[in-house]
Amino acid sequence: MNLGKQHTFLVCSCERTMPSFGDSVARGCGDARVETGDHLCGAELDRVRAILEGRPPEDGPVTIGCIQQAPLFSEVAEDLGFAGDLSFANVRETAGWSDQAEGAGPKAAALLAMARQPASAPESVSFHSDGVVLVYGRDETAIEAGRLLAGALDVTVMLTRPEGVMPPRVWDFPVARGTIRTALGYLGAFDLTVDGFALPAPSSREALRFGPGRDGAASRCDILLDLTGDAPLFPAHDVRDGYLRADPGDRAAVAEAVRKASDLAGDFDKPRYIAFSADLCAHSRSRITGCTRCLDLCPTGAIAPAGDHVAIDPHICAGCGSCAAACPTGAASYALPTAEDLLGRVRTLLQTYAKAGGRDAVVLFHDGGHGGPLIDALGRFGDGLAANVLPVAVNEITQIGIEAWTAPLAWGASAARAVGPSRRRHDAPGLERTIDIANLIAGSLGYGDERCGLIETDDPDALRAALDAVPPGVASPRPGSFLPLGGKRSVLESTMTELHRAAPSPVDSVALPVGAPFGTLDIDAEGCTLCLSCVAACPTGALSDGEERPALFFTESACVQCGLCAATCPEKVISLVPQLDFQAWSAPRRTVKEEEPFHCIRCDKPFGTKSTVERIVAKLEGGHWMFSGENSSRLDVVRMCDSCRVDSVMNEGLDPYAGPRRTATRTTADYLREREMRSGESD
Repeated sequence: MNLGKQHTFLVCSCERTMPSFGDSVARGCGDARVETGDHLCGAELDRVRAILEGRPPEDGPVTIGCIQQAPLFSEVAEDLGFAGDLSFANVRETAGWSDQAEGAGPKAAALLAMARQPASAPESVSFHSDGVVLVYGRDETAIEAGRLLAGALDVTVMLTRPEGVMPPRVWDFPVARGTIRTALGYLGAFDLTVDGFALPAPSSREALRFGPGRDGAASRCDILLDLTGDAPLFPAHDVRDGYLRADPGDRAAVAEAVRKASDLAGDFDKPRYIAFSADLCAHSRSRITGCTRCLDLCPTGAIAPAGDHVAIDPHICAGCGSCAAACPTGAASYALPTAEDLLGRVRTLLQTYAKAGGRDAVVLFHDGGHGGPLIDALGRFGDGLAANVLPVAVNEITQIGIEAWTAPLAWGASAARAVGPSRRRHDAPGLERTIDIANLIAGSLGYGDERCGLIETDDPDALRAALDAVPPGVASPRPGSFLPLGGKRSVLESTMTELHRAAPSPVDSVALPVGAPFGTLDIDAEGCTLCLSCVAACPTGALSDGEERPALFFTESACVQCGLCAATCPEKVISLVPQLDFQAWSAPRRTVKEEEPFHCIRCDKPFGTKSTVERIVAKLEGGHWMFSGENSSRLDVVRMCDSCRVDSVMNEGLDPYAGPRRTATRTTADYLREREMRSGESD
């Protein structure tokens, strides 16, 4: 990757505990300036000062291959008034401290180049807490926790099913009885419904005595400390901001929960992890449900139906990214980083690695909470990562979509892996499904089996062993260089196209499992009446109608297999066929059905289809009193366009509710006379 003459890289051997990688960095990073050293944070710190001092921003950015001393270098830059772009890369634990360090030069160059890739900052979500805390427990443990918090927060203690609880000597905060029936909300905005709510009698002596209970009481609080030991009040409770839970029998856990609660008064921010575009959502149309992928996967309950689309509560969302990885339209897209930014970083990583002489790259996605420390521990206490394993940090591994799993293969990587804990906090069926689809596509195109995979371990040595066991893939004979641009769906489509172009053994079509975000429609053209209900329901424009005559067209590259068309079709002649047809993607829209229009018998305006109008006339003719006999002329109304039909009804006195005309009024005597006549005939 050519970063320009003005870019400066500072690479340190960390007191000669690893190679400096200067030659490899210079080879991989084009004409950039490369400075190497052995102790840039100490004895050679003046060299860093000399590079930063008086350096105007237009002279280009500076990247230092060290994160341990990033605070020191940032402080030096601030003292010198350096206003340029300063970034850092972890070269030591990920490349230098390894039993394959001598061959890790291409990796070091790639990591430094990737660190310079800009990433857009996500929006933030704000919380405000006035410090109103409800301590929810069952015994003296909850009262003691309330006493510890009373000096910092506005405390109320509520006991569920209390038995033999000694009354406080001094009522320095309210104590009540009640059981939470429902709990909604988040830090600063919890809404509770309480059954059996009652206040204690002031005369309680040996144990708290409560008055009559009241069901359905409403309560609000900013912080909810749950010390009941019962089931959690929220799904994925460990990531619900403002909700703290501890086993009342574990004194250390209770003390830690109390400490955390005491810090939750004030204003707080967190990233808005998901960018959501309601107009792209394929959840529902006209009260008919289509796509439910995000609803099925969200572990926190942050997503709920909201008419034709879903709504994502950013205060509840914990940022797992499962919804964004599964969303077929791009309505939900991850923002930390965006799909475009993430793939831009991976592209730079792999292109620089190849330019510096690296081969058989394995991209390793990891998060900062588990994977990052595991890699550090492997570098410090074990054999380190192999020279061909290129780590890429993400916020959550569950955010990785099909495009991020497969794009590295198109850029020349041998495989892609993600590392996660041996015991997951929450189920991740979306991640497993995404990996399965990515492997199916890659295997069908000749890249080899199991090109993508998840390594679940807490052991650094086991991580290294699993990475060493990754079988070699089939390298692309023509690695791509495409630049991922646009929204998530655009990035996904371009990735699939380039993956096919770079494939070792390309095929025209790949059959996919149900739930895949690509596919075609099997439409029974004979049964289709061209009512175009499916066109009105389609959220992506995959189905479209004719501009000049009745017709139905289908564009396969735009189909996301949401199912709205099949659910809406009144004739039930549409079924989904998940597949990835590369020929259809490159072809123009195909005609599903096209018919001659029917022309209005008055003004000759085309409307509807000729077959439909004729079929309606045939069914009504002679089969309905309103259009038979002396009323047969009314059939002309069916043959008119909407304007002429209104004019005919209004000006010709047509009453659609009028029944057949009766010749005379029939009386009881008439019915009796007819009965006598029938009786006489039978005799």
